[in-house]
Amino acid sequence: MKRYYPWLMAIMGMLVLMVSNGLTISGITAFDESLLTEFDWSRGALKFRDLITLLLAGVLAPFLGIAIDRIGPKILILIGSLMLAALYFAYSRIGSVTHVYLIHLGFAAVLVSAGLNVAVIMVSQWFVTKRGTALGITLIGTSLGGVVLPKVIVAMLPVIGWRESFVWLSLVPLVLFLLVLMVVRTPAQMGMQAYGAGADNRSAKGATDVLPDIGYAAALRTRTFWALAAVAMTTFYSIMSASAHMFLHMRDMKFDLATSGQALAVMFGMGMVGKFLFGLLSDVFRPKGVFLFNLVVMAAGAFLLSTLKPELIWYALVLFGLGWGGLYTMIQLLAVNAFGLSSAGKILGTITLLDAATAGLGIWFTALLFDHFGNYRIAFNVFFGLVVLAFFIAMLVRNERELIATQSTTARQG
Repeated sequence: MKRYYPWLMAIMGMLVLMVSNGLTISGITAFDESLLTEFDWSRGALKFRDLITLLLAGVLAPFLGIAIDRIGPKILILIGSLMLAALYFAYSRIGSVTHVYLIHLGFAAVLVSAGLNVAVIMVSQWFVTKRGTALGITLIGTSLGGVVLPKVIVAMLPVIGWRESFVWLSLVPLVLFLLVLMVVRTPAQMGMQAYGAGADNRSAKGATDVLPDIGYAAALRTRTFWALAAVAMTTFYSIMSASAHMFLHMRDMKFDLATSGQALAVMFGMGMVGKFLFGLLSDVFRPKGVFLFNLVVMAAGAFLLSTLKPELIWYALVLFGLGWGGLYTMIQLLAVNAFGLSSAGKILGTITLLDAATAGLGIWFTALLFDHFGNYRIAFNVFFGLVVLAFFIAMLVRNERELIATQSTTARQG
């Protein structure tokens, strides 16, 4: 059993992200039409909630490294699970948009304590080699939430209504709490080494832990940090905005409720495939090449999406989701490989601060553009332009630890 424990941790990371991201970001969009109908809010007013969540999550994220060092990923995830259960129950009792905004303040704390960065660090500590594959499995969770939850929600809504649906869904984080409590451990607690530790891994494409780590301050002075941050900012604007508005966009094109939910399932499902597939490929090919290919695929999907043609929507969702999924994995992997694990919490937290701010603004700004123009054409063209820009910025990414090691070797030989 012990030999498989690292992979069990990757699966646990997947479940954590399925619940935390699924309930706070992707799945909850299936409630949008019900809330807009019930309260007669504008899309801009409703989607301001996402700006609150992502902006505050970004502000809190740089402090995550300190929290991980002091109490560890497991305790943070347990706290986040309990908060999420309470907040979903509170959603069933809302009476105004102010109530929504207050709940989404709490969602920000959930995303920080039981979200992406905590899951990445929890799983990365279990792997020296095969880290790309492990993170690909883990990050499937963000897409799995988008595949499963919208379908569940659109099935529940006609039967029990949106308020009771929130009540029943509040039980999901409690199940996660119990699973994490019973299963999650560190390698030290299991009396084990990380997967691949102790072997001669210097030639492995996914193994960089033989190189010295780069500290937080030094990382901020590298071009790779700012290139990764810029790619994250431009693409996450597009990623988060598209996923937040896709259900409503499908309904605008006169697709029925079930088909609109299926569109989210396709986009997130392809994201799920992309996260695992490109994570796996990054252990075979150079990660940067995989990274650039992801952006080409995502740009193709964004272009098709910008046409607003119903007959192209499924092709757009497949390409956009596939590229998005791989990109999601590669940003985390390239950051950990380039800088190491010792300052990963602070480094990933700072990138999250930047990309969360632009993602939140993107969701809100996309809603405002719809309210002004009556469709998403301009908004979706912005997505395409930003992904193309990200491709050129991504060319600047390099493995900073390998670069330093090469420069040191050259200096000694000289």
